[in-house]
Amino acid sequence: MVTPRIHTKFQGSPIKSEADLKKPTLVSNRLRRPGESLAGRAYQQIRDEILNGDLAIGDVLSRRKLANRLNMSFLPITEAMQRLEAEGLVESRPRIGTRVRIPTEHDIRNSYVIREALESQAARLCAEHITPAEKKQLLTSAKHLDNLHKVSGPESEDSRFLFSVHTYHMQFHMRIAELGQCPGLTSAIEKAQVLVFNWLYDTAANNNKTPAKFHSNLADALCSGDPLVADAAMRAHIRNGLDQVLERLASAEHSNHWRLKSARS
Repeated sequence: MVTPRIHTKFQGSPIKSEADLKKPTLVSNRLRRPGESLAGRAYQQIRDEILNGDLAIGDVLSRRKLANRLNMSFLPITEAMQRLEAEGLVESRPRIGTRVRIPTEHDIRNSYVIREALESQAARLCAEHITPAEKKQLLTSAKHLDNLHKVSGPESEDSRFLFSVHTYHMQFHMRIAELGQCPGLTSAIEKAQVLVFNWLYDTAANNNKTPAKFHSNLADALCSGDPLVADAAMRAHIRNGLDQVLERLASAEHSNHWRLKSARS
């Protein structure tokens, strides 16, 4: 039986109470790469801070302050920023410098279209290839994810907890792609960064609440053995929340919420 790569303290153990759900172990790639370069560490640290909202959309990123805070020279910070810019998480603007990228409506819609195209195909393949043992695992993980979302609504102010929930969510969707047994498609989903951008947009829009049994219903469709049912369920799943993200974007632009900000010290 293949074990899903979902690295939280709850994997393989029962969920007994909401108190248990509120004590996840923060998942960070940099903690799992002891031989990582300084540039790699800087990239992961800045990326994590963007995704968990510590560095908000529009925040100006000072290389000097980042170097001082991370106890590094300018060179690894610059390399990290170049990588983040290539991935679309930060942007450089004349007379502004480098900042966390402010997405346009086109950026958001484009990311959702690409994600839907890739993941709907992954859903079809998953429905065709998933084994009984893998169905059981996927259903269990989906139920666990729903329980995590249940206690991470808009009122939650624990960024570490939300970071772990988003990490679990991203790994859950990557597991669906892996179950489709098409490495090229799995790689395309990773390279397109669609799950990362979904994470970023949800964080910016404070879109943490999902419908009841949101992932369990998706898992049921994936386990149905019907590619068309799985395809339709994944498309509906991905489109959920898009309107809220776009509305939040429009509201933020109108209120100048994503104004240029001073770099964090």
